[in-house]
Amino acid sequence: MDYVLGSAKSFAAGLGADDRQKLEEYVTSIRDLERRIQMAEKQSGSGGTVTMASRPASSIPDNFIDHVRLMMDLQILAMQADLTRVSSLMTARELSNRSYTEIGISDAHHSISHHGGDPEKLRKLQLINMMMIDQFGYYLKRLSETKDGEGTLLDTTWAMAGSGFGDSNSHDHQNIPVIVAGGLVKGDQHIAASKGTPFADVMVSGLQALGFHYDKFGDSNGPMTGLVA
Repeated sequence: MDYVLGSAKSFAAGLGADDRQKLEEYVTSIRDLERRIQMAEKQSGSGGTVTMASRPASSIPDNFIDHVRLMMDLQILAMQADLTRVSSLMTARELSNRSYTEIGISDAHHSISHHGGDPEKLRKLQLINMMMIDQFGYYLKRLSETKDGEGTLLDTTWAMAGSGFGDSNSHDHQNIPVIVAGGLVKGDQHIAASKGTPFADVMVSGLQALGFHYDKFGDSNGPMTGLVA
């Protein structure tokens, strides 16, 4: 940022007021992200120096929520600069033994997911799921706050959040829950898909909403009715 700041100021001088403000907001966002990464480096004891020999966790925030939001903000900046228009983020790997002390849970996620119907484990799993979805809410909020042309990034984005299992206890991958949001989606509704509906139907709807001429994807039967605005 220090290297390009002078060029950015010279470039801004030839822009209109709106574009100048947009550039300033973008530079400020990058500076804020840079500051948060530096703080994470100090907390992890890396001192700002990361080498190939460093452990994978170096420069990663200890707080899970801070880490997820840092990765989401990096995606927002990349889309804002049109470096990419496609991104994905896996918030937890399979068999993850992470504990979420941020929300008062010291048990390993994987052991909780095999709850066996135990009410206390189900309560903790619910808290973890709520925390995960709350991060998706943060992502949507950031999209809605980020200008893109005459609107916002949310207006032209197809955003999804979901899970690999319908029931983690039995590794059941039927009835998988998914949240679909964005300006291309018909919102404020809950669609209970009929039994046996392939998840790929949602993907076909997304492809078509984004302007791609696909009638089939994977094992899909076609687009999901009522999903696209």
